Amino acid sequence: MSQAEAEQVRSRGPLWTLGLLRSEITTLLRRHRTYALLGVLAAVPVLIGIAVRIETGGGAGGPDGGAGPAFLAQVTNNGLFLVFAALAATLPVFLPMAVGVVAGDAVAGEASSGTLRYLLVAPAGRTRLLLVKYASVLVFCLVATLVVAASALAVGALLFPVGEVTTISGTRIGFGEGLVRAALTALVVAVSLTGFAALGLFVSTLTGSGIGAMAATVGLLITVQILDSIPQLSGAHPYLFSHYWMSFADVLREPVHWDDLVKNFQLQGLYVAVFGSAAWARFTAKDITA
Repeated sequence: MSQAEAEQVRSRGPLWTLGLLRSEITTLLRRHRTYALLGVLAAVPVLIGIAVRIETGGGAGGPDGGAGPAFLAQVTNNGLFLVFAALAATLPVFLPMAVGVVAGDAVAGEASSGTLRYLLVAPAGRTRLLLVKYASVLVFCLVATLVVAASALAVGALLFPVGEVTTISGTRIGFGEGLVRAALTALVVAVSLTGFAALGLFVSTLTGSGIGAMAATVGLLITVQILDSIPQLSGAHPYLFSHYWMSFADVLREPVHWDDLVKNFQLQGLYVAVFGSAAWARFTAKDITA
């Protein structure tokens, strides 16, 4: 490439980056594997809603609410609670597993298919390409979370009554504010997956096998979830990326409890910084042969 051509590429850098990002996101969202992952995630709220409807016969549930499965007690009273129940059901395994598949394949998948060298010759630049790959994974985190929330909202409104929301604190808020809380909850869940996404991207830079990177990332997820459930390791729990995932339930308190939410955001930021830097160091120094 001549000096004039190099200057031209640099001058259109931001637009070229946006084009690369748009292309990456479009390719990701058009893959059959992505459709399958989103389809499974969308099916979870449907199954939960049908199961609750059959179990209760459409009658009112108990008055108790809370995090995780306890949200199910409120679903029959207000279908909006199916959003919180579905996010609580998918967050420990289904959502992060889907993110792990996408993040693990981000770089390693290109290497195994032989397209990574062509992307770098484009010229994308290693740092720019890595940032675009991570940004596309973050988009998937948001899309996957919104798919679960939207599916749950539709099923909840179809099978159960909707109206004012009784918060975990026992106060009542309007349906409109309840929808806002549901949207904020989905956003919190998406942000909660950013640290794991950075870890998966780092793993993806370590190997040229897309399947191997996906398996390793999902394996790390399972391992951390097991470690987080062992009481004897309680001292290490606050440093595990999944430890504060369920803090999204605090969005449904009145007022919102920010302590665990802030800890969650800080922990995810730490994982993004550490494993994002590790992925950059590995990828920029890696000998690309495929």
